[in-house]
Amino acid sequence: MTVQGTTLTLADAVLPWRADGRVTSLARAAVLVVAGAALTAVSAQLVWFAPWNPDVPYTFQTAAVLLVGTALGAPLGAASMLLYVLAGAAGLGVFADGRSGLFTNTGAISPTVGYLLGFVVAGALVGWLAERGWDRSPLSTIGLMLLGNLAIYAIGIPVLYATTPLGLGGSIQHGALDFVPWDLIKIAAAAALLPLAWRAVGSRASRR
Repeated sequence: MTVQGTTLTLADAVLPWRADGRVTSLARAAVLVVAGAALTAVSAQLVWFAPWNPDVPYTFQTAAVLLVGTALGAPLGAASMLLYVLAGAAGLGVFADGRSGLFTNTGAISPTVGYLLGFVVAGALVGWLAERGWDRSPLSTIGLMLLGNLAIYAIGIPVLYATTPLGLGGSIQHGALDFVPWDLIKIAAAAALLPLAWRAVGSRASRR
């Protein structure tokens, strides 16, 4: 059964809300939001250098953003990413390479602020798509992940352009194109793993 055009998310299937008081809706939401933000923070510290571009550090940060949004749905996915951004803004070293803050040492807006705002938007977008079943098959999962990545770049690149001397071409190159091979790998992995996750939850993934 559907509720206002939505289906179960993975979080709904694995950790359903219970009306008997064992897991209240507020406590459940808080746990999921905090867990999603924590996963993103840890993933941002996992860095590796690919042989095709050894000068560019790749992290699992955006993969976590998109997976958290997909698993939690739009409201909780966006809230989780907002909590992550606020934690970094408050001085916790949760951003990539242990960084924090939204401003540079000179008081200017950090060039990465656009990407951080993009995380919140992407979390909501992929969550909305997941609520409509886009994470159930490999093909639609690819579409979901592509749109999530594009949302991040659509906000991140203009801010990068406005806050650095890279120029438009340099901002697109360093802010997006350098990361396309890694993004494609993450999208392919998600397209394989998310439908498998739905198979694993079995009957608990039935529509409301």
